[in-house]
This record gives sequence, structure tokens and C-alpha cells, in this order.
Amino acid sequence: MRGGCGRRWLRGKKKREKQMQATQAGKPEPHRIPDLSVHDCRLQTADGAQVKTGGKMSWRPTYRSSKFRNVYGKVANREHCFEGIPITKNVHDNHFCAVNAKFLAIVTESAGGGSFVVVPVTQFGRIDPHYPKVCGHQGNVLDIKWNPFHDNIIASCSEDSSVRIWEIPDGGLRRNLTESVLELYAHSRRVGLIEWHPTSSGVLFSAGYDYKILIWNLETGEPVKMIDCHTDVILSISFNTDGSLLATSCKDKKLRVIEPRSGRVLQEANFKNHKVNRVVFLDNMTRILTTGVSRWNTRQIALWDQEDLSMPITEEEIDGLSGMLFPFYDADTHMLYLAGKGDGNIRYYEITQEKPYLQYLMEFRSAAPQKGLGVMPKHGLDVSACEVFRFYKLVTLKGLVEPISMIVPRRSEAYQEDIYPMTPGTEPALSADEWLSGINRGPVLMSLKEGYNRPSKLVFKAPVKEKKPGVVNGIDLLENVPPRTENELLRMFFRQQEELRRLKDELTQKDIKIRQLELELNNIRNSPNITN
Repeated sequence: MRGGCGRRWLRGKKKREKQMQATQAGKPEPHRIPDLSVHDCRLQTADGAQVKTGGKMSWRPTYRSSKFRNVYGKVANREHCFEGIPITKNVHDNHFCAVNAKFLAIVTESAGGGSFVVVPVTQFGRIDPHYPKVCGHQGNVLDIKWNPFHDNIIASCSEDSSVRIWEIPDGGLRRNLTESVLELYAHSRRVGLIEWHPTSSGVLFSAGYDYKILIWNLETGEPVKMIDCHTDVILSISFNTDGSLLATSCKDKKLRVIEPRSGRVLQEANFKNHKVNRVVFLDNMTRILTTGVSRWNTRQIALWDQEDLSMPITEEEIDGLSGMLFPFYDADTHMLYLAGKGDGNIRYYEITQEKPYLQYLMEFRSAAPQKGLGVMPKHGLDVSACEVFRFYKLVTLKGLVEPISMIVPRRSEAYQEDIYPMTPGTEPALSADEWLSGINRGPVLMSLKEGYNRPSKLVFKAPVKEKKPGVVNGIDLLENVPPRTENELLRMFFRQQEELRRLKDELTQKDIKIRQLELELNNIRNSPNITN
């Protein structure tokens, strides 16, 4: 470096060095922090002197420790899926699928009337296009549910305003099943929801588009109670553990807790920030969880105290998608699964009594959107693989039903008692008459270690009854109910036409019978063998 510029740079450098030396000379020596080591959760210096910390030190991680933190979803192999099923394209917000330890039932697309197919859960692979179906309904099937205490009994409801009980033979169907064990008529409009009582063997609930919930005693085949407190279509219903309380969500945006035997509304919520779509009781936690939409049209979940529905305990927004969000709760593991209609993922949480109440665990992802999901009961799970939940996912575009197992990773192959507590079994705790008389009793528990393969000894006996409109408390539910839509008007018109045709045929047959009797009487009178 040459010239004046180099000399000025050297003078500046020497000046800066002198300033730094002067600053360091007047500055005190910095305080040295003693070396710390951790021993028995106490802070100590290197020479053994204890350091005061002002309280207990906690070395817990920021996340909450949980045995279900690593639960993962496992899709079954292709050879263990069900293919070639014409899954219904109905847009009704329901699952269209029901599963138990023996059979898998799926609502199918049909040209006339409604039908569903019942396949043994072990009959994997492609289903024959001409496989026998249950096809007794005159309208589209909207919901199907297996009896929790009898693996061969299934209930269905339809747009033809009827609820039917079917008995599936062991081994599956050999031909189309058109004759039901029991036909229940009492709703004036289509029936969108059915639900079995959790502890009683012969009690069935049905919710229709006439805004009514009917309680059926299947031992007599008659409706015994009508709950008429809703002002719009009922979207979902859920029971607590012993079936003494019923929670409902309605299109009028209200959440209700009802005493089903009296029909009295115990609690009612109308929260403007949360429009309720689906509701589920959280067993043994005195909590209710709902899924819905916020005022900004984002999907969210809310947790409520069943004794006080004035405000939710907590709310959590999920995403901005538009599909219905279905909740599935596992009371044994306190895990909540959230699956959206049209989504390909399933989120799962752990629910606790303390804050933050909802602990996000993980998410199962899939590229194929789901039409609906069926859930296998606990006694049908594979406990040797540490399976705690199993979905049956409907993929409409592929005509595919694929099982998805939720598995807790464990190294040991022994029975894991900590993730399989005593669970509700296949034996009813009450008869229909006992529950209707006011008795409440919890479910009969069973251990999955020894009793999950035990067959149920319950035998379903259908009452012999005539097909007639339902009458509850002396009121005919089908009388003087005007249709509200064009489809209902056409359906009612065709139903009346069929009734008129049947009455005309019956009248014609009776006229013919009367004429025959008159001729026989004339012949007897004109007979010469008869003396006056």
C-alpha cells in the first residue's frame, strides 16, 4: 500500500489499538460463572457447593407424556381389502357402513328402492357384482346399525319412512333378502338416523325428518315414546354410558341433553360462535364433545360440561374445509378421532380432565377421500398386534373398502393390559321392560384377554304383528301431516295410489265372493230335496 492513503490507514489502526488498551485497563475483570453439574435433580458447583435455585427444578419435557403418543395408522394390504362394491352416491351426511365381529354392511347404489350388502369380515377380495343384497326397502337406505348384543341382527332406515330389522344367517347371504324380521312404521317422513340403546337388548331409537325421535320396544314391535322437542332436522344422537341421557344436535344449531324416558330437556345450548353438527358423549368424564363450524366457516371442535352448556370449556379450530367432521371416541383409551367427509386424513387426540383438555397426538394421511367410516367393536380387534381402533374406509370412486388399524407400537408380544382395560361386552345389562320402567344399569364389562371370542347367547325373537301406522299415546303419527317438499308429495301420492289399488282389488275379490255365496244360496233354496 503506497502514498498518503496507506499512511493514514496505519495511523488509524494504531489509534484504535491505543483506545482499546485504555478501555480494557479501566474495565473490571468479568465474573466467572462456576461450572454446574446435575446430580439428583439438584444444581451443584464443581467444588460441591449447592446453588440456590429459588424453588424446585422441573426437568419435564414441554410435551405431555402419553402411552398413545406414537399411535400410527396402518392400511391393510390389498388382498385384505374389499373391492368391487357399488357404494351409494347418496349425499346424506352419514357413514353408510356398519361393522361387527362377523359382518361388514355397506349401503349400495340401486336403481329402484334401497339396498345394502352384507359380507363376512373374513371374505376379502373382489365381491361378485351379483352378490346377494338386502333389498326390502322402497326408498334409499340412509342408515344401518348392528345390534351390539347380537351379531346377526341389523337395523336399517330409509326414505320410505320405515325402520326394518333384519336377521343375517351365519356365513352370509345365499340369495337376496327381501323379508325383514320386523317392520316399524310410525314416522311421517323419511328416517335419517337410528341408534341402539347401549345397555338394553330390545330398545331402538329412530330420528326422522318429521323432527321426532321415537323409542321402539322391539319385544312388542311398537313405539313406546315420542320425543318432540326439536324444531328442525336432527343431525346426530349419542348416549352416555348407561343410556340414561341422550345428547342431540339439530339443524336449528342447538345442542340438547335429554332424559329419553320422559322426553324432558335437561340442558340446552345455543352458542353463536359454534354451529353444532355432530355430538358424542365422552364416557365417564361428564363431558360432551361436538364438531361444527365457527362463525368464520372454519371447522372446529368444542368440549362441554354436560351439567352446564352455557359456554364450552374449550374450542379448537381444525381447518377451513367444508366437509362434515365426524368424531369417534374410544372410552378405553380416551382417544378422539376426527375424520372429515371427503378428506383423506384422520386426526387423533387424547382427552384429559386437566388443561389443555385436548392433546393433539398425530395424523393419519391418505390420498383417497373417504365417503364414510365404519368402526369395529372392541371385541373384534386384534389384541396380539396392539390394535386399539379399526376403521373401514369407503372409497366411492374405486368401489373399495379398506381397513385402517390404529396400533400402539410395543416390542413385547404379550397381552398389554394397560391399553386394554375392561370394556363393554356382548351381553345386555337390561331388558327393554326393565329400562322403560326406570332402571339404569351400566354395561356388562368383559376382558379382551379371555372373553373376546366368546359368542353371544342372546336370541332375537320378533313379535308377530300386523303392519299398521304407529300410534303413540293415542295419537296417530301419520294423520294430517302435510308434505313439505315435492318429493314428499310425490311419494305420498304414489303411496295413496297403491293403497287405493289394493283396496279396489280387495273390494273386487269380496264382490266376487259375495256373488258366489248368493248363487250357492239360490241353489240351496231351489233344490227339490229341501222341504218347507
